[in-house]
Amino acid sequence: MNTPASADTSAPVTLTREGAVGVVTINRPEVLNALDVPTLLVLESVLDRIAADDTIRAVVFTGAGTRAFVAGGDIADLNSRQGLPHYTGFAEVIHRVYRRVETLDKPTIAAINGWALGGGTELALCLDIRLLAEGAKMGLPEITLGLFPGAGGTQRMIRQLAPCVARELMFTGDRIDAAEALRIGLVNRVVPLDQLMPQAMDLARRIAEKSPLVLRLLKRTLSAGADMPLPSALAHEQAMIGLVLDSRDAHEGCTAFLEKRPARFTGE
Repeated sequence: MNTPASADTSAPVTLTREGAVGVVTINRPEVLNALDVPTLLVLESVLDRIAADDTIRAVVFTGAGTRAFVAGGDIADLNSRQGLPHYTGFAEVIHRVYRRVETLDKPTIAAINGWALGGGTELALCLDIRLLAEGAKMGLPEITLGLFPGAGGTQRMIRQLAPCVARELMFTGDRIDAAEALRIGLVNRVVPLDQLMPQAMDLARRIAEKSPLVLRLLKRTLSAGADMPLPSALAHEQAMIGLVLDSRDAHEGCTAFLEKRPARFTGE
């Protein structure tokens, strides 16, 4: 994997490259990749770099080491906080950064290599596609601490899973294994740990071969439509596909199909 010259491998979040695929790694294995404000701010700057780099067409998110994807927040830090400072400090930052992840104009893939609890599951909920290692566990255990999910988990999980399933997970705080996460639709697939990154990278490369312009407009259509009533969402889709048909890539794809050759997408 190629590492950009500007990448600092000691940073709490790193960005590396393999062709058109960027790999974002939460890099705090000594604390199971737990998130704090400095780490979130570095992640935000990494997202800005990805958004500005047209040569990155798909992004894989993972955690350093083999024990955790993101084990959540720093419990001692949370215990030291009061409501208003928390609302204007950590909570404001994590909501802003997670929304930035969710609305990134490039397809994102979670390679969940270990524990993904609390903020780790909430981060996964922001990513488009999720691959989970066989021994990993997920969950929103905040209720066992006298809290509830506060980084978007209450709203994203209730929208992405059957509401009764989402409520049970949040009310009990149960940690679920990979098989259960797959069964309830929280992840796309479960793979052996040693195959996690190869499969995530293979999927990312396949996506990166598609038109970056059309992928960007597709993500915007999906994100905006999810917050609209169906009639409005359908009208939005109709307008967006009209924009796509003004692109060179759309006509290149159709022409390549008719000529029985691979399409050469340029993002125009």
